[in-house]
Amino acid sequence: MSGRGDGVDVIVIGAGPAGLAAAHELMRVGRRVLVLDRGTSVASSWRAHRTGFRLHTVRRLSGLPGMVIPREYGRYVTSSDLVRYLEQYAEGIDVRFDSRVTEVERVRDAPDSARWSVTTTGGVAHRAASVVMATGYNRLPHIPELPGLDGFTGSALHVSDYAGGGQFAGMDVLVVGSGNAAAEAATELVATGARRVTMAVRTTPHIVRRRVGGVSMQAIAIAMSLLPVGLADRLASALAHFTVPDLSARNLGRPRPDLFTRVRRDRSVPVHDTGILRLLEAGTVIPVAAVAGFEREAVLLADGQQLHPDVVVFATGYRRGLERLLGGLGLLDEHGDPRAASGSRAAPGFSFVGFTVSATGALRQMAGDARRVANEERRAAKRGPLSRGR
Repeated sequence: MSGRGDGVDVIVIGAGPAGLAAAHELMRVGRRVLVLDRGTSVASSWRAHRTGFRLHTVRRLSGLPGMVIPREYGRYVTSSDLVRYLEQYAEGIDVRFDSRVTEVERVRDAPDSARWSVTTTGGVAHRAASVVMATGYNRLPHIPELPGLDGFTGSALHVSDYAGGGQFAGMDVLVVGSGNAAAEAATELVATGARRVTMAVRTTPHIVRRRVGGVSMQAIAIAMSLLPVGLADRLASALAHFTVPDLSARNLGRPRPDLFTRVRRDRSVPVHDTGILRLLEAGTVIPVAAVAGFEREAVLLADGQQLHPDVVVFATGYRRGLERLLGGLGLLDEHGDPRAASGSRAAPGFSFVGFTVSATGALRQMAGDARRVANEERRAAKRGPLSRGR
């Protein structure tokens, strides 16, 4: 195990795809890199996905810098195949596992260029000129605090704990949320024999087809993202008009704001149709109003209705969990999210990778963030240690 001043230029926190991409690109520009991860293997969160989980984005647009995802993994890569890919990608990268970071500090008046100290379990402190935080946008499962939830007599769990398969066969299940995780959970619940599936929807989602006219929606989104947001919104609305059925009769009106505006403003990506549109049209999955609270056996909805499900699955997102380490460093906003955009400097020698929400694909965005961080590191190295991070 390394000790203080162990001869690295950059410490990367997190050995998921964002951290590995950052390490790869930093090594490419000649930086000495150490990756720290609390788990026992790379991509630990991806290993926890239920069996059969697949990327929404296409294989050829989802590879990390320097290594394509093998063709035999198919168009939409499963989580298990992505883990295999990341294990290969990590070869040659110095990753220290079982290294939970407990403290990140600025080093004042350092005699060398080691401006940052990162302490891990056991009190081991690593020093480096730069730190890249890459612990992931979806790190801590979030269940909102709702009145009466503690006294609810049915089962309640976060979607991250939903194992899939026939876990809830024959049961009445309420899925809370309307994003990709909610849509996929509802689709799988129907396929595996749930007796009744409802979705509590607070905000009508944008739903997009995976492919239109033989072209992946991801490729279309990449092209649209080059346009002004207003124009991209209008084109996305026109495309939806011709490719997505009107669901107003199913309690899902037109989504607002428009697609690209929502991604930018609310950090909310569209739902990729993996079967949910057919189920909504048929009334097999029933949208209902948002959840307002609970009363023992009942779920209270915002429109006054009551439901009595056997199980409530919360597909209500995740939190970044950055406050514990970075809360006192002025790097986070009031919501606990990075102040600076991923791929740019948040402070001298400190960057985030993997915290950008994009309609063009999370892995593709991580790759771009990693390249930007590496290029800034290369420029900083050329300027010398006294100007690093400017």
